[in-house]
Amino acid sequence: MEPLYIVTGAAGHLGSAVLRTLKGAGARVRALVLPGERDKIDAAGIEVVSGNVLEPESLKPLLAGVDGGNARVIHTAGIVSISSKANPAVHAVNVEGTRNILRLCEENDVGKLVYVSSVHAIPEKPHGEIITETLDFDPASVEGDYAKTKAEATKSVLDAAAAGLDASVVHPSGIIGPYDEGRNHLITMVIDYCKGRLTAGVKGGYDFVDVRDVAQGVVSCAEKGKRGECYILSNRYFSVPELLHSLSEITGLKEIKTILPLWLAKATAPLAELYYKLRNQPPLFTAYSLYTLSSNAMFDHKKAERELGYHPRELAETLRDTVAWLKQRKILQ
Repeated sequence: MEPLYIVTGAAGHLGSAVLRTLKGAGARVRALVLPGERDKIDAAGIEVVSGNVLEPESLKPLLAGVDGGNARVIHTAGIVSISSKANPAVHAVNVEGTRNILRLCEENDVGKLVYVSSVHAIPEKPHGEIITETLDFDPASVEGDYAKTKAEATKSVLDAAAAGLDASVVHPSGIIGPYDEGRNHLITMVIDYCKGRLTAGVKGGYDFVDVRDVAQGVVSCAEKGKRGECYILSNRYFSVPELLHSLSEITGLKEIKTILPLWLAKATAPLAELYYKLRNQPPLFTAYSLYTLSSNAMFDHKKAERELGYHPRELAETLRDTVAWLKQRKILQ
């Protein structure tokens, strides 16, 4: 019998892209969404289970009526946070939720688990040095609440793999692309630019990758990933001014010429966080996101290319398709 793909966090940006990839391949899919989020996914042709990774009993239907060895679990559920303040929910979902999924997989002897970690979980190297995969994860070795939770969860997954669970880990870089309506802070930046609300950029940059390429890499990892191995799913470094210039070329809108030094952006970050909180939107510039934009983001994805057939696309295509998606959804006119 063909394998059953079980996707957690299916209503999220990456989770929904994974669903699209699997459905496009004609795979059997069962999706986990939070209660009340069913209408956020295209449920045609898939089984939908309402549950919460923090509630183990709610996870049991994910493997109901399934031979565990025939199941491939893709765990995308998590909270991405660039807030400068610690949030207990981030640790609960990212760490305890992952451990609940691990227990479910171990108890049912699943055939494969792919855990979606983050490049933030990987200890940073000095500027100029290339960052590659590691098997050494320690929350004390990374900066920020989000990174620490992903490092802790990744260690739990690798410990389970060492004990016999066929589990692999993927580390996406900064995800951007269609299928998100503004919860992703990079998509918020695109929306704010197109609506004329973004009047300045900042120096610095990061490695930005298309959500569709990450989704394909995740599915390939479920099929080809080796037990106990990690795979970086990145693209290349882009400066913020380079990204904004591409947006101007794509949309025909006025290019942003004002680029703030990071020290000035850091000084105004607390006000920016308050502004976006009042608008009930993820903030663009926080102390943590500005730290990230100044960090070493030279990630190497050659291992994923070699072993998973991973190939990221150009950012211009990603931005063009993101703007088109937002217009289709009438978020942009």
